[in-house]
Order: sequence, then C-alpha cells, then structure tokens
Amino acid sequence: MTAPAAQGVVPLAPAAGEAVLVGRVWDPASGGPRVATVRGEKVYDLTSSVRTVSEIMERKDPAAFVMESPGVPRWRLADLVKDSLGGDRGRPYLLSPLDLQVVKACGVTFVDSMIERVIEERCGGDLNRAAEVRGMVAQALQGSLHAVRPGSERAREVKNVLVAQGLWSQYLEVGLGPHPEIFTKAPVLSSVGYGADVGIPGFSSWNNPEPELVLIAGSGGAVKGATLGNDVNLRDVEGRSALLLGMAKDNNASCAVGPFIRLFDQDFTLESLRSEDITLTVEGADGYRLEGCNSLGRISRPFEELVAAAHGIHHHYPDGFALFTGTLFAPTQDRDEEGLGFTHKPGDVVTISSPLLGTLVNRTRKTEDLEPWSFGIAALFKYLSSC
Repeated sequence: MTAPAAQGVVPLAPAAGEAVLVGRVWDPASGGPRVATVRGEKVYDLTSSVRTVSEIMERKDPAAFVMESPGVPRWRLADLVKDSLGGDRGRPYLLSPLDLQVVKACGVTFVDSMIERVIEERCGGDLNRAAEVRGMVAQALQGSLHAVRPGSERAREVKNVLVAQGLWSQYLEVGLGPHPEIFTKAPVLSSVGYGADVGIPGFSSWNNPEPELVLIAGSGGAVKGATLGNDVNLRDVEGRSALLLGMAKDNNASCAVGPFIRLFDQDFTLESLRSEDITLTVEGADGYRLEGCNSLGRISRPFEELVAAAHGIHHHYPDGFALFTGTLFAPTQDRDEEGLGFTHKPGDVVTISSPLLGTLVNRTRKTEDLEPWSFGIAALFKYLSSC
C-alpha cells in the first residue's frame, strides 16, 4: 500500500493534547500486537503491565491505570503515523485499538438517515431508482424529521403517513419504534486501524463509508472511552433485503476503528460527546471529493439507551464490547452520472475526524485484493504466552 493523499494528517487533534489514549501497535520484532499509550511525541509500550486493551476496560478507572503504568518508550508517534500510512509492514504500525471486545453496531439511530434506508429498500438495491424514490418520500413527509423521538406519538404519526403512501418499510420499526437495531458488525480481532486498507467486495456496486462514534465498554456495560469508526456499508446488498445485513456489513476489512481509544477522565466524559461533530472527506484518485458530517447532537436516541439495548441481562460480553452508535451521514451527491449518487471506487482515501477523538484515515481497495485476515484469537493467545 502506498501512502494515501492525506499522509500529512496526524492521528491526534490539537484539542486532544491532554487526552489519555490507549491503542495497539504491531511490533515486527516480536511478531505481535503491543498495548500502547501516547505521551507527548512518544508512544509507550504497556504490555509488561497489561496484555490486552480489553483488560484495561475492566479497571475501575482505566485512565488512571494507564497514566500510572510506567511503560517503555519504544516508538515515535510521527514514525507510527508515517509507517501506518506508508504500508511497510516490516516496520511498527498502528492497529485497531480493539482486541477481545465484541464489535456491535446500532442501525437507524438518526430518524433523518432512516429515510435513506427506506429508499434503499424501496429501490431493491437499485442505484438507478434512488433519486425517483427519494423525491416520493420527501413529498410524503413535507418536513424535517430530526426532532422526532422514536417511540413517541409524533413518531407514530410519521410512520402512519409513510405507510399510507405505500412506503411501508421494516426500517420504520427500528427508526421510529421503541427498540433500536443492534447487530454484530465484526468478529473479534477483525477490525483494522489507522492507515489500513478497507475492503469493498466485488459483488457490490452501491456502497459508502459511515463515519461514527464508537463507545468502548467493559464487561459490566459501563462505557470507559470512545473512538472513531467507519461502518462500511453495502447499500445495494442491504437494500435487496434487510436479512442480508450480515453480507452488507461484515466482510474482511469492512470495519475500521481508531486511531486510539480516548479514555474517560474528569475532563472527558460521555457528556462531552453529545454535541460532537464527526466530519468525513472522501478523496478519489479520479479527483472526486465528497464531504459530510455526522452531528451527534441530532441523534434520535441517547447513548445510554443504545448501550442498554446492546448489554444487559439479555446479553453479556465477558471481554467487553465496542458499540458503533450509527450515523446521520448518507451520501446522495452524484459522483459520475446525474441521479446515480455516490459509490466508492478503489483508491478512495477516507478521512474521519472529530475535535475530541482525532483522525482516522483509510483507503478503499477491492476486498478480494487484500491480504487475508490471519491473526485471530488463537494467534493472539500463542503470542501472549511467549511474551
């Protein structure tokens, strides 16, 4: 992989200079992942104190634990950034900060973006019909939906209007009903990190990035930190049938997370994120540029409701979990022919940023051209036993 066009981007925003950050670095010398934290311009190896990031999330105060762990200064942050983007896997590079956590995701958490899911379904995944159906839905609604609270009387009214216009969709239930959609996004250890390629399978011709806030929780369900994620979505596949959600969402390198987990402390809490804007740019090798924003202030369900839907007496996660919280962003800007909207091309550089969480950069490639995913749970256990 050659360095993406966004190679000047660093994975830390200036506003996060005092943040307590934890992540993972691939160490070619030992042949495995090291738990790491950022201190100034240096990145410290914490593996002598803790073997996995999921262990840190089991601490009562993960931020204090990380700050008090001595660690070993092994890498320069600037070098990790350069080598993560440059693709030389013979040098240390940043991994996804997740390891043993189950990766879960929420769907249709913004009523506004629910409309795009309805359009996908009504089109049967046919990109050519999207503009026509979009106009039909807009005419039926005659107004903005961002203030509609799922499960409310207003939500029921909106649902009735759409159904009366022949626009019934199963997405209306999770977008407007009492229960959110929660699904498993990726297997343990399959997510990719800063600078990695993300995969778009060859069987998809209508797809897009989804810039999202990712909450990181321990086994008890308490959220201990947050990071950025790209919930890569195949719109044509999911549009054919919601029962194909796994095919649309869970493929090799279809889940990018990073650059680091920012741990909660006295200056950074869940409250800090309620009005955060997560911005996105896509820069194509063809000169195309797309910009978008996921404004968390417009989310239709509070974070606590999403976490409670994912974890509770009905579902436990002994090693913790990561929860993608959904996105407002659904691109309709035309890329090629008028009316055909946006879809990825190989070589697109996707940059997802927020003031509090930094910047995640990845590049799209055909899934079939990626190196196979081979480092799984058994490989991690074998590596840790030798440390």
